[in-house]
Amino acid sequence: MPHAPAPTQAPAPAATPAPARRPASAGWFPQLLLRLHFLAGLFVGPFILVAALSGAVYAVAPSIERVVYAHELTAPESATTLPLADQVSAAERYIERRHPGDTVTEVRPAPASGTTTRVMFTEEGLAESTTRAVFVDPATAEVRGDLPVYGTSGSLPFRTWVSTVHRSLLLGDVGRLYSETAASWLGIVSLAGIALWVTRIRRARRKRELVVPDNRARGYRRTFSWHAATGVWVLLGALFLSATGITWSHFAGDNVTAIRSALSWQAPAVDTTLGSTSGTTGDAAGGSGTASHGDHAGHHGGASSTAAAPEVTPDQFDTVLAAARGAEIDAAEVRIHVPAASDEAWRVEESKQTWPVAMDAVAVDPRDAQVVSTVRWDDYPVMAKAAKLGVNTHMGVLFGLPNQVVLVLAALGIAAMVVFGYVMWWQRRPAGARFGRAPAAGALARVPGWGLVVVGLVAATLGILLPTVGVTLLGFLLVDALLVTVGAARGR
Repeated sequence: MPHAPAPTQAPAPAATPAPARRPASAGWFPQLLLRLHFLAGLFVGPFILVAALSGAVYAVAPSIERVVYAHELTAPESATTLPLADQVSAAERYIERRHPGDTVTEVRPAPASGTTTRVMFTEEGLAESTTRAVFVDPATAEVRGDLPVYGTSGSLPFRTWVSTVHRSLLLGDVGRLYSETAASWLGIVSLAGIALWVTRIRRARRKRELVVPDNRARGYRRTFSWHAATGVWVLLGALFLSATGITWSHFAGDNVTAIRSALSWQAPAVDTTLGSTSGTTGDAAGGSGTASHGDHAGHHGGASSTAAAPEVTPDQFDTVLAAARGAEIDAAEVRIHVPAASDEAWRVEESKQTWPVAMDAVAVDPRDAQVVSTVRWDDYPVMAKAAKLGVNTHMGVLFGLPNQVVLVLAALGIAAMVVFGYVMWWQRRPAGARFGRAPAAGALARVPGWGLVVVGLVAATLGILLPTVGVTLLGFLLVDALLVTVGAARGR
């Protein structure tokens, strides 16, 4: 009988290839960004929240001031206007009775019927960059009140208080240092956040959820959806506010001023030295060669002088203004500056801050009413124009109500992102823990050599340009390294 066929042996299964080993350095950049985004946000979040909310109020503060200080700012409309000499004389008599010893330094004629003229006086005891303004009805020379005003924008007490909260949390120099740190980090945290958003959206199955909040999600995922989507929509506003806000800071602001000076990006200013017939390069907000932080600086103009203070008579304001009008200083909003010394010229500057701006300026010799120096807006370097327009936009004045609405929306969006960030941290806490988990540390330990070079160069550049960022960034890195070291020691 034939032999039964031998049973067929099943072939041995093919060996499964071992999964490719992930390089130790893979994924270090997103982890580093996440860690940086979290630590910086946790540290500066409280101030960013206060700055955003106070900034939203500051944006609409001019409208609020028009209501709160309506009596001082407005007067009955009239077709006639008295000479400035009469208005200044009325203000001086008022000041002599209530604040004797004050000296007139500037006059801002009423820009339109129904508004008042501001006659500004120095006063001992007032805060830096603060003067006392006497508000005069241009038709009757009736004094309608006096208020302390701050800066070149002439902020009244309400806006000044909001601005102080916005800049320093009412904590003085310590608050200003913290605010500079927060303003500097705001842009960095925003860029880190958008970089993380890009890495997530590339692998997300439902990309719409990272642009429009997903209200169907629950808990942490829902909060994250709102945080990410809000960040996308307010990114440009956050970067703009951070960049323009830095110009008002101390250390970084000085660096910005130095860079502008080195690159000839400063705004030209009229030369008030009598006998000069040309403009000079300085800063329009700080005078010739004077470092300025925008609205928070005074005007000085020209070189310093040891000459005695000039004798000023009220009729000179009409004479100087007439000379300026003859030199095409046509804007309704002008400022007439009294010189600090007898060998300096008077300055008349257009101060129309809304678009299109008017910022021409002239220096007038009071002896013969001749214009001795002229600077036009067209003379400004492009970067000087951009800086000025950026500051005006930051303050909500360049485009009026639409500007203010956009600023309020951006500020509220930034505030919401901060709140969402803290809620996410809380929602990530382990069971029974009081605080949420931080993203995993140790990214720097996995950075390849070229990455360390790039990170080092970026950190060094930021540390030079933004000193408070450099100090705090070093602190973050040391904390990260310490946590990694402690974690490794515990795992042994």
